[in-house]
Amino acid sequence: MSVLRPGPLTVLKDLGRPGRAALGVAPSGAADRRAFARANRLVGNEPGAAALEIVLGGLRVRFDGPAVVALTGTDAALTVDGQPAGAESAVRVAAGAEVGVTAPRRGLRSYLAVRGGFAVAPVLGSRSTDLLAGLGPPRLAAGDVLPVGDAPAGAAADDIAAAGPARAGGAAPERSSPGADSPGEAARGQALPGAASSGEAVRGAGDDGGEPVVLRVDLGPRDDWFTAEAVATFLDAGYTVNPASDAVGLRLSGPALARRDTRELPSEGVVRGSVQVPPDGMPIVFQADHPLTGGYPVIAVLTPASADRAAQLRPGRRVVFRPAGVDGTRRHGGRCEVPK
Repeated sequence: MSVLRPGPLTVLKDLGRPGRAALGVAPSGAADRRAFARANRLVGNEPGAAALEIVLGGLRVRFDGPAVVALTGTDAALTVDGQPAGAESAVRVAAGAEVGVTAPRRGLRSYLAVRGGFAVAPVLGSRSTDLLAGLGPPRLAAGDVLPVGDAPAGAAADDIAAAGPARAGGAAPERSSPGADSPGEAARGQALPGAASSGEAVRGAGDDGGEPVVLRVDLGPRDDWFTAEAVATFLDAGYTVNPASDAVGLRLSGPALARRDTRELPSEGVVRGSVQVPPDGMPIVFQADHPLTGGYPVIAVLTPASADRAAQLRPGRRVVFRPAGVDGTRRHGGRCEVPK
């Protein structure tokens, strides 16, 4: 696959580098795990196959051979040779066709998966670009050429071959036979069943305006470092996404959170979704490329689903934090422990 135009920011992502904290290596990986997994599932890949994470669209690429692709994560449109080709479904692309991703109106990060995944050389067991640590392949640039891996066992290789030579509007969505539950059973005709509904929650996560986005949290591990009033404010008041946000952290503006304990906190491990509060009292939600440790108290940690939602939020979007669970608790008491 040749990169014609990378857009504002396009990087490679997979499941990251978990389990390497002892080596000083943070996990990284896809910012919106659900959208990433759905893109791979639609094209019949293994869950961890490398895909493209595209911030605000603008990507244009050319596939040198026939391919099967899928776009998820936002309401951006997938185009083939300038013609709309759908999203949230597997699409066959002819050799030589140009594939584009438009700028989304809602949401921030789109995921483009190709059957077989992108077969760049892994770094420390992952093909993810970690923008903070500088690990993995660099952000995409015009002229880059990315190898595509072999289609996984069970994928419909004959469907790829059937795409034929390049042609105008060289794409067709795949179709599943009745009762099929994997893209490997697909043929031509229509979107995979359930694809449209599977993206609804994510597509609404980054809407501009409207009601605030609810982010569910478990309090802790350092909520006891804050005053009772600050904890109540955190769970009751709203915050606005700051333009200084990036792949490392979602910076928020709103009511400052006062600390009860003003001691210096030794650096300790943090995870994706940790809500750290620096001295100015403004919460920062750590995203996929977060550091391995942090030196400010973490008042709460987002649930995995809410961490995915946070990854789709644009500057200016309003958010509110609410306790996790139907009744605001979890079985373990609704508090997070310090990561080991």
